[in-house]
Amino acid sequence: MDATHMADLSLWIAHGLFWFSPDRLLRAARTVSYRAPSAAEVIAMLRKDLLGRFGEEIAVHHLRESGLAILERNWRCSSGEIDIVARDGDELVICEVKTRSGNGYGTPQEAVTRVKAERLRRLAAEWLAVRGLRPSSVRFDVIAVVRRPQGGVAVEHLRGVM
Repeated sequence: MDATHMADLSLWIAHGLFWFSPDRLLRAARTVSYRAPSAAEVIAMLRKDLLGRFGEEIAVHHLRESGLAILERNWRCSSGEIDIVARDGDELVICEVKTRSGNGYGTPQEAVTRVKAERLRRLAAEWLAVRGLRPSSVRFDVIAVVRRPQGGVAVEHLRGVM
């Protein structure tokens, strides 16, 4: 493994992007042919992840301010992830958070496609099955967060969109 690959690998490890030990990674790197991501690719991924986390924090704050109780965040299973599970009175609310730093690639709402909505419905059913819950009502919301260039954020909470 050359010095460039080692530096890229070290950066990934330093940011917790791998869940295994450095020794295991080095053994795997010696036996598998791969192209390590460049530093620019890693930085782009980290920025995207940080922006997503920022948006989720804003969304949680918005939901709490709106009177919803947060039940779970970033629930994962083999089929995917639910960003936020909340309760609005007796209604269970499954929230998809989309965050953008601008509208150059479309609005956050446009990123919630039919395929994404179907996957979210399946994930909600799985979450309910795992918890053994049968709520009287389930609502699917989208929370769009856009970071403004001049500072601050715009939050749009779209209720019952799916």
